[in-house]
Amino acid sequence: MNLNKKLKRYIEQYVFPQYELNDKGHQIDHIEYVINRCYKLSKNMNIDINMLYVIAAYHDIGHYVDYKNHEKASAQIMYNDEKLKKFFSDEQLIIMKEAIEDHRASLDREPRNIYGKILSSADRNIDVNDSLKRIYLYSITHFSKFSEDETIEECYQHTLKKFGNDGYANFFLEDTDYSNSLKELRNLLNDKEKFIARLKEIISKIK
Repeated sequence: MNLNKKLKRYIEQYVFPQYELNDKGHQIDHIEYVINRCYKLSKNMNIDINMLYVIAAYHDIGHYVDYKNHEKASAQIMYNDEKLKKFFSDEQLIIMKEAIEDHRASLDREPRNIYGKILSSADRNIDVNDSLKRIYLYSITHFSKFSEDETIEECYQHTLKKFGNDGYANFFLEDTDYSNSLKELRNLLNDKEKFIARLKEIISKIK
């Protein structure tokens, strides 16, 4: 894998620290997970690994700016980063910007390019416990006035809307790991008591 060392060093030193501003469900551990998933999903594809790395590295950076439209905020931050112009052409930056804009699970169309498809798919957790943990951490930040029971209900409803049988989350690449995870998650959603019990176990470990 021929990742540019200067680019990687810049991202690690100046971009990654900004994720501390996000809620705990969208910090550097998630970004590292998505980067690794991007590598795995693109293994046999003819893509630019440096572009893919940057796309994954920036994809949630705007969450603290505007979490409801974080994909647009993140794409703009990446596109406006003057340092990246040393490594990429404007045409490449536009492709990267589109990929970040198109990664959100609720997108009602296919991403405009292969990088967007890889990122969108890589952004889905393949571990049910990790998925529920991130949803809980997101909820306690953005619904901080909720009681614990209200937060748990919010987590259930959010997960149902996103990953239920009629959920809006899309996946654009074949991946057995994700398919198995989604099946397990949907089984939990079909039994709310089991879902709540699993979530409470996860919460107890966080606290």
